[in-house]
Amino acid sequence: MSYQYIDSIAIADVAFEAQGATIEELFRACWEAAVNVMVSDLKTIEGKVKREITLREGNVELLLFNFLQEMIFLKDAEQLLLLIDSLNIETEKGQQKLRAEAKGERIDPLKHELIVDIKAVTFHHFMVKKSSDGWKATVVLDV
Repeated sequence: MSYQYIDSIAIADVAFEAQGATIEELFRACWEAAVNVMVSDLKTIEGKVKREITLREGNVELLLFNFLQEMIFLKDAEQLLLLIDSLNIETEKGQQKLRAEAKGERIDPLKHELIVDIKAVTFHHFMVKKSSDGWKATVVLDV
């Protein structure tokens, strides 16, 4: 599981590519990259609160897009910085079903060195694909 930021795709936004041996590792890497855009040190986020996320979509691209959007929503609506504790994706009746548990805490500017706020995920250059090495995604975040 890894990610790298890409300066050449988006000038005013933040773009990254993420990889994972499994689809679950890819989703984790994408969210970790997104959180790291907002907070400089992920180790400052303690697992004080828990949120469960369940989503269903017709394909993995929409599932990843909506997963990232849901995590951003929780950050905005509840002021939570969350990290993924567990995540599972299964195909059920032709749909991709995600179940995840995230743990974190309320945003505290005195504790968390905040960098920039993510507004949303965009479809600009958005891509998820499977290869012989695993999974890869390109994501652009509106900041």
